[in-house]
Amino acid sequence: MWVNPEEVLLASALWMTERANPYFILQKRKGHGDGGGGLAGLLVGTLDVVLDSSARVAPYRILYQTPDSLLYWTIAHGSSRKEITENWEWLEQNLLQTLSIFENENDITTFVKGKIQGIIAEYNKSHDIREDDDTDKFKEAIAKFRKLFVMPEEEKLVNYYSCSYWKGKVPRQGWLYLSINHLCFYSYLLGKEAKLVIRWADITQLEKNATLLLPDMVRVSTRCSEHVFSVFININETFKLMEQLANIAMRQLLENKGFEQDRSLPKLKKKSPKKVSALKRDLDARAKSERYRALFRLPKDEKLDGHTDCTLWTPFNKMHILGQMFVSTNYICFTSKEETTCSLIIPLREVTIVEKADSCNVLPSPLSISTKNKMTFLFANLKDRDFLVQRISDFLQQTTSKIYFEREITSSLSSSDDEVYSCSPQRSVLSSEGDSDRQFNLNESRVPTATQALMTVYRRRSPEEFNPKLAKEFLKEQAWKNHFSEYGQGVCMYRTEKTRELVLRGIPDNMRGELWLLFSGAINEMATHPGYYEDLVEKSMGKYNLATEEIERDLHRSLPEHPAFQNEMGISALRRVLTAYAFRNPNIGYCQAMNIVTSVLLLYAKEEEAFWLLVALCERMLPDYYNTRVVGALVDQGVFEELAHVYVPQLYDCMQALSVISTISLSWFLTLFLSVMPFESAVVVVDCFFYEGIKVIFQLALSVLDANIHQLLSCKDDGEAMTILGRYLDSVTNRDSTLPPIPHLHSLLTDNRDPHPEVDIFKLVRISYEKFGSIRADVIEQMRFKQRLRVIQAIEDTTKRNVVRTIVTETPFSIDELEELYTLFKSEHLTSCYWGSTSDPSSRHDPSLPYLEQYRIDLEQFRVLFVLLFPWAGGTHTDDLALRVFRLLDHNADALINFREFICGLSVLCHGDLTEKLTFLYKIHILPELHPEQEEPDSACEAMQYFFEDIAPETSSGLDQKNRAEKHDGFVTFKSEKVKKTHTPDYRMYLRLWNQETKAKLENMRDLPKLNQSQFIELCKTLYNMFSEDPNEQELYHATATVTSLLLEMGEVGKLFCSPAHKDEDEDDEDDRSQACRSKQERARRKPCDGETNSCFTGPFEDIKLEDSSPKDTAMSSAMLISDDETKDDTSMSSYSVLSAGSHELDDKLQCEDIAEDTVLIRNGEPYTGVGHHGNTGLPHSASIDKDWAITFLQFLASVLTEQALVRYFEKPVEIGARITNAKNVRKVGHQNMSLSDYEISLSG
Repeated sequence: MWVNPEEVLLASALWMTERANPYFILQKRKGHGDGGGGLAGLLVGTLDVVLDSSARVAPYRILYQTPDSLLYWTIAHGSSRKEITENWEWLEQNLLQTLSIFENENDITTFVKGKIQGIIAEYNKSHDIREDDDTDKFKEAIAKFRKLFVMPEEEKLVNYYSCSYWKGKVPRQGWLYLSINHLCFYSYLLGKEAKLVIRWADITQLEKNATLLLPDMVRVSTRCSEHVFSVFININETFKLMEQLANIAMRQLLENKGFEQDRSLPKLKKKSPKKVSALKRDLDARAKSERYRALFRLPKDEKLDGHTDCTLWTPFNKMHILGQMFVSTNYICFTSKEETTCSLIIPLREVTIVEKADSCNVLPSPLSISTKNKMTFLFANLKDRDFLVQRISDFLQQTTSKIYFEREITSSLSSSDDEVYSCSPQRSVLSSEGDSDRQFNLNESRVPTATQALMTVYRRRSPEEFNPKLAKEFLKEQAWKNHFSEYGQGVCMYRTEKTRELVLRGIPDNMRGELWLLFSGAINEMATHPGYYEDLVEKSMGKYNLATEEIERDLHRSLPEHPAFQNEMGISALRRVLTAYAFRNPNIGYCQAMNIVTSVLLLYAKEEEAFWLLVALCERMLPDYYNTRVVGALVDQGVFEELAHVYVPQLYDCMQALSVISTISLSWFLTLFLSVMPFESAVVVVDCFFYEGIKVIFQLALSVLDANIHQLLSCKDDGEAMTILGRYLDSVTNRDSTLPPIPHLHSLLTDNRDPHPEVDIFKLVRISYEKFGSIRADVIEQMRFKQRLRVIQAIEDTTKRNVVRTIVTETPFSIDELEELYTLFKSEHLTSCYWGSTSDPSSRHDPSLPYLEQYRIDLEQFRVLFVLLFPWAGGTHTDDLALRVFRLLDHNADALINFREFICGLSVLCHGDLTEKLTFLYKIHILPELHPEQEEPDSACEAMQYFFEDIAPETSSGLDQKNRAEKHDGFVTFKSEKVKKTHTPDYRMYLRLWNQETKAKLENMRDLPKLNQSQFIELCKTLYNMFSEDPNEQELYHATATVTSLLLEMGEVGKLFCSPAHKDEDEDDEDDRSQACRSKQERARRKPCDGETNSCFTGPFEDIKLEDSSPKDTAMSSAMLISDDETKDDTSMSSYSVLSAGSHELDDKLQCEDIAEDTVLIRNGEPYTGVGHHGNTGLPHSASIDKDWAITFLQFLASVLTEQALVRYFEKPVEIGARITNAKNVRKVGHQNMSLSDYEISLSG
């Protein structure tokens, strides 16, 4: 490979010259190749690894040097002698003679360097290689990574670090390679090579520790091993990247989506570190954008463009506050150095003017930004103000065009006077008097949606005109109004410590909806998606699925004590919001607890606003809480346990012993205390949650435990602890609420003792901030990462156990073997997600499906497992055989097979008896042939119709729906007529017997269709390829030749009886004769075959004589016509393709590539060889398949039974353990690599 010329001072150091001419030198690295170079070679190899030398991956190079110069230039390097020789020969043919023309050595050097650079540029242009993607140094690392660990091009390296790996007590210095899907380590010290490969998806724990011996250490744990790395140059950067990659892997397990690189990153700056890859910059940008979005509650697709230090003029206290400005595609944000001092969000859709003000000593490099609501923000001390203004101008231009386009679309779809779907992100603080009436949007082209919060419709005032509670509510409203006048109103408001103080005092009821929208960030998504909710409601109306059924079931359980949900208006609004969200996000759909939260949102916000608040909750503020496995809630449950261990250690052990924390915390987190506290108190918790995020819930939960610490310590069981906490939470009251008290269902948990003293909710919130306010959001995220690994891996282990438990009674495999096979099966599915597949990964993994259906593989993945695990794999027809087996196992013809179907086929081939295996072999060859225009599995639908008829026709009509569902449960079951003796425990045998009895009865072997001539040819090919590498290979070939000869003659006999005797007879006579022929064939088929004499008679037909095919009769055995010498010398699998010449047509049917020259053809016991040569006794030649030729399964079975070698082969059980072990260790070059849980470190040398 040509490289940009680089200077080399010592050309002979650690290199050996192999070729040379006046201008160029070809060298090889010492220690590479045969001999290894002795001790010097070992030292050089060790140095190359430790110092990250490119010579490790490119041990050959070409240097350029002019005769009188001492400087050398590297112009090419190669990983093999062949590659470097091609470059050398090109130089000799194209450059060597040209260089002799030049007189000046400087001209020669300039010419050579220019020529090499031109070649590289031309190559990059023709191969569409972007120069700024990766540096040359990093490209070398990628080449090393792929070569050392045999990774395909699809596996992207992110970065690599020098470190030590501790194996036992001995550290090994080497390099840690971090790719998207794998953690790899490589070390080479004095001839000892060590490799380690771990898949991120298999990591159960990742932590950074410090010990006296190892101050900086990273511990990586999997299910079966633990690995320690140390001596990092920058351990913080390395560990953050490892965390990020492990997080991506967990996300893949949850969502089943592969990693997609962002190609829109800015170009790499010249001052950037040499080792930084484009992918590493992508991941760094993602991490920064994620923190940015979480800090300012911005939409999920917002990307941070950059940030810079600056000051912000705050008019409320007349100060310049030091902080950072963040600029992204649609927002300008600011946060002070002290988090609580001030923060600001300016959507670009609100910006009207951006201008550079005049600089002065007091205010250097100022920037003024004005918004639509007449607010002006003054930033100063900007380092690169001109560049910043240019970026903001570019984003503003994009935002303006986007808004114009959305308005055009909206105006064409909706009327401009639609109140509900106004684009304005602002809302009046107090509703006008006219707004208190019940309103609906009832335009003809629209669906009805409530335009007012349900609380305004069903506000129940106390009969007194004025009371202290109303006065206090009025004072709160005035305080918020004053705050708005001083700090601004709406999305561009200054958010300070005073804002939080007002939230902690409680938000007035009629401002709650607006402020929830503002603090949660939902206002931004609603403003940028006008009309989205209405369209979603319209599309989802009248459609039903599992989510809508669950929604309907829970509608009347959502705050049933509140009058707003005791009539159809509230119920309908709740139904529309939940159904619309289920259609927006089918991955979540609907989860219990969403109804409770949404009903509260509808009380204080308009219907569309409630929908966007639900979006913010489910997708940003409570990530993964409401998916099918409530993973997010389980993760935060683990975080809560960890926080309890830190903040209430004296209570932690007691709670763990009673398992109380895990029981109580799930309902607390999923419903934000709405289901366990009185309603008027719980909404105060929701106020704080929308402002501060999840840390409020943790603080409050810890406060509840802390307040009841003494009672909980004296508890004897979990029921008593639950009662104590239930009574306490029931007593939490909101004395400031203007609403009449609403009965609380949670009070049913309390006992008959005296009620718990009242606890003021505002006091409880204050205490939580005072005692536990030190909990930081970044610490919570760190804990979430740790718990996410644990929770997701626990879910995966549970899935595996449930799958194994389900099918353990249906197969002879042991539990350990099934678990290993499931790991391989799942691994192949994940590998296809990493490195691509012909089918969509999301169609093959659906966590909502039953356990057995969650992971499914397609044909491409099945082929890999077929080669590794199935005993019949081998030879040139392996892919074709894998396709046949896949089609047979694919019961529902959806191009996917689940684990049960996979195990069913594998157990037949490994533990089935002779009849089961031969039935399986026969079935895979009577499937209809595939046509190019057909889908592979669908073309087999008709054949599948009879294969899986487990129920007799006479009883199938009376099946109920349940039985029909059991009949079509998506898997194949093969059974034998008798129960084999097994070595498994008795209970397993009885369970298996019971399982067989509950299944439909065995299909009749006589009902299997006949095998036609072309299918028989494929069966012969399969048999000949099946025995490769078998110890008794030659004996099996002889036996197969005998069986095929016998079967061919049987087919010939059957064909003769089916032929019409007189061609001039009419059609009716022909039908009668064919009927008689079929009856004769049936009688012939039922004649037994004599296994001892190896002769078979088809019936009392005196004019037909079949030759004895027994190997004992060497005169009549076709197999023995081939000499032993030929047998020993010939290694071709087609050497024993013994075919009958009964019709003299098969030579064309198999074509030239299928029949070798030495193929033996038989006619009445007289052999002749050659393709296309019939001799004088041959029948007329025909190029088409003989449609009358056929054999039955019973004939096939009887023929095989005549050969003891074949009987022993098919009766021999297969040990699956060795194949599983081999499959774990096999990594195939250029194919989807089997990346299992982890490869233990291997030493060689």
